[in-house]
Amino acid sequence: MKKLKMSSADMVAKARARIEEVDTGAAIALVGDPDVVFIDLRDVRERQKLGFIPGSVHCPRGMIEFWVDPESPYHKEVFSQDKRFIFHCAAGWRSALTVAMLQDMGFEAAHLKDGFADWVEQGGPVEQKD
Repeated sequence: MKKLKMSSADMVAKARARIEEVDTGAAIALVGDPDVVFIDLRDVRERQKLGFIPGSVHCPRGMIEFWVDPESPYHKEVFSQDKRFIFHCAAGWRSALTVAMLQDMGFEAAHLKDGFADWVEQGGPVEQKD
């Protein structure tokens, strides 16, 4: 097996050391705040199976750089709004890496420290699609 220069866990730890992390309880209190947008990076199948934060915007992790960049042909207007963006995934790993990368691009955002699993565990509201 080939040895990597850095593990994924190391990458996440480095990202978390330099980004804003939002605790689950604080995030739950922000649901419905018109100045906050929750961005769900999970795979569409995760959203369908487990539900999602009400009002959250789904953005596949593989498209985020392009959706955020106003010069990209794939830009989504939601990211041009003057709002607070809180990204999340299932456990906070993908969102930590994503927010660190967005910070490098000059896009300000935070992430849900312990992810959607902790959101559910702490009783955060969850919406399901039929």
